[in-house]
Amino acid sequence: MLNDPILVNDWHPVTTVRELEETNLVAARLLGEDLVLWRVDGQTLAWQDLCIHRGTRLSLGRVDGDELECPYHGWTYDTTGKCVSIPAHPEQIPPRKAVVKTYLAQERYGLVWVSLGEPEHDVPPFPEWDDPAYRNVICGPYGPFEASAPRAVENFLDVAHVPFVHGGILGDRDHADIPEYEVSVGQEGIETSVISIYQPDPYGTGSGETVTYTYRVYRPLTAYLDKLSKDGTRFSIFFTVTPHEETQSTVWMHYGLNEKYTISTEELRAFNDSIIYADMPIIKSQRPELLPLDLQAELHLRSDRTAIAYRRWLNELGLTIGTS
Repeated sequence: MLNDPILVNDWHPVTTVRELEETNLVAARLLGEDLVLWRVDGQTLAWQDLCIHRGTRLSLGRVDGDELECPYHGWTYDTTGKCVSIPAHPEQIPPRKAVVKTYLAQERYGLVWVSLGEPEHDVPPFPEWDDPAYRNVICGPYGPFEASAPRAVENFLDVAHVPFVHGGILGDRDHADIPEYEVSVGQEGIETSVISIYQPDPYGTGSGETVTYTYRVYRPLTAYLDKLSKDGTRFSIFFTVTPHEETQSTVWMHYGLNEKYTISTEELRAFNDSIIYADMPIIKSQRPELLPLDLQAELHLRSDRTAIAYRRWLNELGLTIGTS
């Protein structure tokens, strides 16, 4: 396991609820730890993906009722992680040490979230998920791709790259100037004031206009965007990144769309795919691969205020994984 108390004691998405419901047994990797996810009577369980007998992946086994069976020698574990059966020695009571390491898990926003430690915070809020005035669309997951998770989050927060990486859609080279905006940092994380930006095709409809962005960063690897048009068309994006390894990540994106947003779910997903797949090569190319928290390491301008606040905040929290 990658040793970073901030991330170890936090919640991270590792798979979708739908995938777990369909397969009932999912392998995942989080912070260098291999996990097996399974369900019993609606309860989601997250364990170390390791049979304590000969180190086989339990994710290759099978769920039998309310027990999980190892594929190698059939050692069987109950929902607490305790071995209850050794087929080669049916008369023997399994040793007390025969217990799989278990982790906390919960389902939220259509994702399965896991904490490898003792989280002090709940999963960050996404208020539109339970608001009947909004249609929710899950996009992705995107990855795993070779980049540090903080680099991916900072890219999401970066408005100035939009006219160049997403020119003709979310930005325009002839309107690349970023107006003044403010950033505040508090106990709930980071929040920007309203940022105005011209977009040639902000909703995938072919019509351009000036829209406003407001960003929030709730946790080191989870951010939120509120986007509003003059006609009241509004959507929000819940953006979170899973750190598999220090420089290997997966991005998850959820949209909350109000009734003025008429694009179909399929069109929205295709639109978002095009945006993310344009971002990924840029993020992967950045050097150093780890996000520098020393502000002297790179150059910064007023348009980088959100990134500056993000880096300072991560430094104050003491984040080490994915940063330098």
